[in-house]
Amino acid sequence: MADDGAHEPEEQGAQEQGPRQGRIRYQDPETTQAREPTLAEQRARIAAEKRREEQRQAELAAAERKSQTRRRVMIGGGATVGVVALVAALYSASEVSNQANAVSRYCGADQHGQATVQSDQFCDEHYVTTHGGHVDHHTGMFFMPIVLPGGGFGGFQSYRYGYTDPGAPPPRVGQTVPHANYSKPSGSTIKDSTGKTVQRGGFGISSKSGSSGS
Repeated sequence: MADDGAHEPEEQGAQEQGPRQGRIRYQDPETTQAREPTLAEQRARIAAEKRREEQRQAELAAAERKSQTRRRVMIGGGATVGVVALVAALYSASEVSNQANAVSRYCGADQHGQATVQSDQFCDEHYVTTHGGHVDHHTGMFFMPIVLPGGGFGGFQSYRYGYTDPGAPPPRVGQTVPHANYSKPSGSTIKDSTGKTVQRGGFGISSKSGSSGS
């Protein structure tokens, strides 16, 4: 009985202390080894890296497509501009050449193979037909009545268009042109006595104006 009484204070002290508290463990970074990732963590890491690589490849492909489209536009635009510039340069050079080598047209009275330059009105169909003359459209000749000094009729004087050599200046009224050329050049730029273009040559383009002529 005495022994039981002797242990009572110890049991009471143990009960008064209550349950033991947990302890905090500190790891030394120099000596602690990293835990190996689990299989699930490894798979998640691989999947994330794969997604990042796929996104990077998609971005590179999109950038390449955009670059190719830009190059095609630039090349196409450059080719178009180049063709337009080339055509413009060729047209300009051709036009300069046509103007420098233009043929001058004049109205001449035909006299045995030579022509005496007359006023353009004698090669104007409207003027000729309203002043008693007539026009032969087959030959391109204009016929005006010859009025004699006494008022009589002396027949008809023939007129027709003559053409100078390319680049030659137009002859003056009253000037005699030996070996007159009455054949109209089809592919040349032709100007009248005032310098107006009546037929445009070059690139197959031509425009005609004025009266009939050969």
